[in-house]
Amino acid sequence: MNNPNEMTYIGHLTELRTRIIRMFLFAGFALICCLPFTNEIYTFVSSPLMELMPAGSSMIATEVASPFIAPLRLSIYAALLISVPYFFMELWGFISPGLYKKEKAFVIPLMLSSAILFYAGIIFAYFIVSPIILGFFIAAAPDSIQVMTDINKYLDFVIKLFFAFGFAFEIPVATFLVVNTGLISKDSIKKMRPYLIIIFFILGMLLTPPDIFSQLFLAIPMWLLFEVGLLISRDPEN
Repeated sequence: MNNPNEMTYIGHLTELRTRIIRMFLFAGFALICCLPFTNEIYTFVSSPLMELMPAGSSMIATEVASPFIAPLRLSIYAALLISVPYFFMELWGFISPGLYKKEKAFVIPLMLSSAILFYAGIIFAYFIVSPIILGFFIAAAPDSIQVMTDINKYLDFVIKLFFAFGFAFEIPVATFLVVNTGLISKDSIKKMRPYLIIIFFILGMLLTPPDIFSQLFLAIPMWLLFEVGLLISRDPEN
């Protein structure tokens, strides 16, 4: 005789597998939609650099396949970014049957805010951080040096920057969850503030390009976002 608990467990695994497959299919569909616009997407992402480069300068490709590979890689990243809301929807569909009505009302805005904050971090990195950092690098170049950035190197730079800021902007949600679920009390996390600030600056150093400006642009918003998360958090017993 089969154990009902075992069947339930297998059923959950089957549903999880189905949802993961659907997530991959959605991301694949998004990629197909992005492929005809690979060059346009790369032009848009590279515009913060191109607008700052001296007259007569341009980006270069130092490898034979780079003009094809770099835009294709960027299209894959773009497809993943487009798919984020759908990923959250599938995650919600998987966990919602096990939640009470009160918990469902709590989780929906949480997932919504997570997606919004993730995109907000990328927008902040694109419109605010990238122009300042790139402008500094270009201005710092000696007069004898002509700035001509490799397209693959630039892609690595901005993707690392975008995802670092995207995940950094999730800090208010993480702080809210840690406190409101009772994992750590609000008073305890306040006492940890000095150590967390140091961790933010270490993460800023590890997750961004090796310059002090991008590190500060990541570490300081992480600190401020942590304070926002702390402000909106409340211990369960309160």
